[in-house]
Amino acid sequence: MKIKAKLVLGVGLLFLMIVLLTAMSTIFINRLSGDTQNILVANYNTLDYSREMQIALDNNINKPENLNLFESNLKLQQKNITEVGEQELTDNLTRNFSALKQTASDSSLIRAVRKDISNIMLLNMQAIQRKSEVAGKTATNSIFWVDVTGTLCFLIAFTLLVNLPSNIANPIKELTDSIKQIAAQNYSQRVHFEKDDEFGTLASSFNTMAEKLEEYKASDIDRLMMEKKRIETLINNMSDPVIGLDSDQTILFANNTALKITGMSGENIVGKNIRDIALQNDLVKSLSKNLEDETGEKDTAKSLPVKIYADNKESYFEKEIIPIRIVPTGEEEEVHIGDVILLQNITPYKELDFAKTNFIATVSHELKTPIAAIKMSLQLLENKQVGALNEEQQGLVESIKEDTGRLLKITGELLNMTQVDSGTIQINVMPANVEEIVAYAVSATRAAAEQKQVWVAVKVADNLPQVLADKEKTAWVLTNLLSNAIRYSYDNSQINIEVAAEDNKIKFAVTDTGQGIPPQYVDKVFERYFRIPGTKKEGTGLGLSISKEFIEVQGGQIAVKSDFGAGSTFSFVLNGLQTNRDDAA
Repeated sequence: MKIKAKLVLGVGLLFLMIVLLTAMSTIFINRLSGDTQNILVANYNTLDYSREMQIALDNNINKPENLNLFESNLKLQQKNITEVGEQELTDNLTRNFSALKQTASDSSLIRAVRKDISNIMLLNMQAIQRKSEVAGKTATNSIFWVDVTGTLCFLIAFTLLVNLPSNIANPIKELTDSIKQIAAQNYSQRVHFEKDDEFGTLASSFNTMAEKLEEYKASDIDRLMMEKKRIETLINNMSDPVIGLDSDQTILFANNTALKITGMSGENIVGKNIRDIALQNDLVKSLSKNLEDETGEKDTAKSLPVKIYADNKESYFEKEIIPIRIVPTGEEEEVHIGDVILLQNITPYKELDFAKTNFIATVSHELKTPIAAIKMSLQLLENKQVGALNEEQQGLVESIKEDTGRLLKITGELLNMTQVDSGTIQINVMPANVEEIVAYAVSATRAAAEQKQVWVAVKVADNLPQVLADKEKTAWVLTNLLSNAIRYSYDNSQINIEVAAEDNKIKFAVTDTGQGIPPQYVDKVFERYFRIPGTKKEGTGLGLSISKEFIEVQGGQIAVKSDFGAGSTFSFVLNGLQTNRDDAA
């Protein structure tokens, strides 16, 4: 039977029983009402009339008012004949009352009238008792049939309450569980409803769908395996090392190149957590850096090229970690399912970079000798003992002198850059006096400051400890910052040099009153060869980049703050020499 038919049958039957119960109750109530009405209307009225006639008779029937009372009630009684024999008794009472009116003092007639009234009252009282018994039977029957009908309705309702919800809910629950199994790719799941209803039809359709999905999955395995082998072959033939990880950082695959540079076999690396492998392999340890941790946070530290001994030579690889994120079907939020570590072989580029660095170093070094000779020749030309120069010659000598100084500065910066690139910066960190470093920078830039009439104000905090630094390179950095400040400051302005202690560190700050740096270029001023677009000031774009390398290699930090249109502040901090406070006291 269909579910709809079950519902219609059950609810309809319950509705019919309720209608039947209502109809029976109405019928029996009407019957009881009719029986009660008969007693009240017919018999009770007769008793009332008879009582009034007795009162009139007892109060002296000869009196006009009593006679009228008797006659009026007698007339009402004549109209209220309801019982068998009541008509004869009433007629007899009427004859006796007529005779009594003729001879009111006849005691025998009075007794006869009283007897007639008593007989009428007795007859109606017997009728009341009989009708009460009938009403009682009617009430008993009513209670019985109402109880029977109510019990039947209760049984039907209870049966529907117990069976109907389970007949609907249980198949739905079973079907829901089966759908969840299908969603979990358990396509062997089947639903068995041996019913010829809507659920049976639904189960048949569901089983057909599951069977087709199972068949589709089985038929798709070969294609998937072929695609998997194709991808594995592609990855294994890549010249760059590739390592794949899942969301738990378990190694899913590593191509032949990756296995070769790590010196491990596929059996010893695939299927294991990269953190565990990192404990016994330094290369894998360096590769596992910058991976997302369990909290989902990623190490954003700058990743340097990885130096690996491969192909019988030192090779350089640039590491890139590619996070794999997908949006699962039916969901909205992106989920991280793994990472791919890709190493790009940059050895040829590194070799070219080394060649470039060596070339620049060689050329710069070779240029210093002829530049020094030119500078010495200029000094001889300026010596009046060699010969006096006219005004035009003196101007040419000054121009050559400026160009020579510029070339010497450029070659010096290029040599410093080659030290940075080759990693051969010679650092000699030792305690140094802060005042001496500042005095050197101010002295080295005095001529340039006087030329632009720029006043350099120096403020060094009292009782500063010595700074742990390479005195020569730190002085070079401060000189470079001060030189830039003079170059970009307006004429007749002021530059402030401040040195103070901050948390066991010494901070040097150079503040100019120039036009400042546009906000979009503040983060780029320390990049190599960068020059602010549109600036007409001379420079190679190397000074700040080399300054940054010199400060960081000493364990310090360099920074810039600029208020565009009002000036800039370049600052760097180095470690201070920690002294015992008791000794200082």
